[in-house]
Amino acid sequence: MTRVFAYVGALAIIAIAGALPAAQGPQSNGPGGDGAVPTPRLASGRPDLSGTWGAGGGEGGGRELVEYEPGKLAEEFPSRRCGPNQVNCGDYTNQSEDGEFTARLNPNRPIYKPEYWDKVQQLDMWTNKYDPLFFCQPLGLPRAGAPARILQTDKDVVFLYAAGGGGTGNAEYRTIPIDGRKHDPVKSQDVLFWGHSVGRWEGDTLVIDSVAFNDLTWLDKGGYFTSENKRVIERFTRKGDTLVYEVTVEDPEVLAEPWVMTPRTLRLNTNKDAGLLSEATPCRDYDHANMVTQIRH
Repeated sequence: MTRVFAYVGALAIIAIAGALPAAQGPQSNGPGGDGAVPTPRLASGRPDLSGTWGAGGGEGGGRELVEYEPGKLAEEFPSRRCGPNQVNCGDYTNQSEDGEFTARLNPNRPIYKPEYWDKVQQLDMWTNKYDPLFFCQPLGLPRAGAPARILQTDKDVVFLYAAGGGGTGNAEYRTIPIDGRKHDPVKSQDVLFWGHSVGRWEGDTLVIDSVAFNDLTWLDKGGYFTSENKRVIERFTRKGDTLVYEVTVEDPEVLAEPWVMTPRTLRLNTNKDAGLLSEATPCRDYDHANMVTQIRH
């Protein structure tokens, strides 16, 4: 089965470079930049992270891009791969393989305390029954990944997450203060899908610190559940027309050590139709009550 995320309309993952403020004089990209594009900055001198980001291609992210019309890009990826015993099977069309298994190729996995490994394996074996992805709920952090679009002022940032196909989440947003404030003593006791987030700057890197999570989301495929004691630290570093996204997850209740996700490097695309995110089809579950086997769909 081929799923195509067009970089226009509801699934847009392209950025409007013309919408970005002009840089406040020449700035070095630093490592990872292309050496030719200055890093845009606000009047305050802080890097401007605004734009629509995606189609990374750096470590841990990015899929094959297809230019289906001049200047318009699409992202293709397989939901199921072919088995060795199948004939006349195309890697982008097969539906008989277990995508939850074949997609888990990243060796960078969270390490759980010994008493929780049985639970992780049980959740993994019954992925089609227990994976929150099938409940139409928010994927939460860090599973949702980097935002598709960022809107930034001197006081806050807005992260927009585009809805996608195949259970990749609903269209969501987060509004986060970045003035260096501490966690609110009351709100930080909530139990939320996205947590209670505050931001601060460490040099040119924006650091988002999130607490107050519920225990209803997973870190990733594979039964990687979390507790209400989870804490997520996200780091965003813009270098020219690239955005480096780094995440560290702490959950001392169930994890033996903090989990550092493989960094992703996202690119800014200059298509003029970028970022026109529209309403997505609501996610509805029609089959969960009928689950009787571990055959995943």
